[in-house]
Amino acid sequence: MTGDPGLMSGGWGDVPGDTALSVYLPVADPLVRTGIPAHVTVLYPFLPLARLTGAVRDELAALVAGHAAFELTLAEFRRYPGVLYLDPRPADPLRELTRAVRERWPEAVPYRGIFGAAGLEPHLTVANHEGPATWETAYDALEGELAPLLPLTAPVGHVDLIAWDGASWGLRERLPLGRAGTKSHRGR
Repeated sequence: MTGDPGLMSGGWGDVPGDTALSVYLPVADPLVRTGIPAHVTVLYPFLPLARLTGAVRDELAALVAGHAAFELTLAEFRRYPGVLYLDPRPADPLRELTRAVRERWPEAVPYRGIFGAAGLEPHLTVANHEGPATWETAYDALEGELAPLLPLTAPVGHVDLIAWDGASWGLRERLPLGRAGTKSHRGR
């Protein structure tokens, strides 16, 4: 599950066989009002499922393992128009993972290019169901309700490869990150 507005329901033009890389943060599940697990997207879409041969999966696993495990703190709400999200900090390990995957597979353009070549900043979507007339007031109230539950911290020890089957996203593979102190890959 990729954590982005409309993505889980196929709102981004998902087709069966689409894949994504995500970081699940179950500690934040009680805050999320999207009906999907709490997560931050590393890259959506990734490669089509048909291209994920054993060699590609091995290369992806090695790339992910070249990045150290880390911890995220969720302490601040932010907004995109119509979207309330939590700003994960530090964001650099997430950005670095995305950068490394994109360097290796440049054809995997974040969000199909809808938000430009760079995509969106790392975020954990809390709610994205309000329309233009109500989202500010609704999200002010939701922030007030949820703020006492913050900050949250979450260890990140893996990245999940998920795939869209036409009806839902499902886990295909859990890719472990390296241990603390592991140096990141700087391209291939």
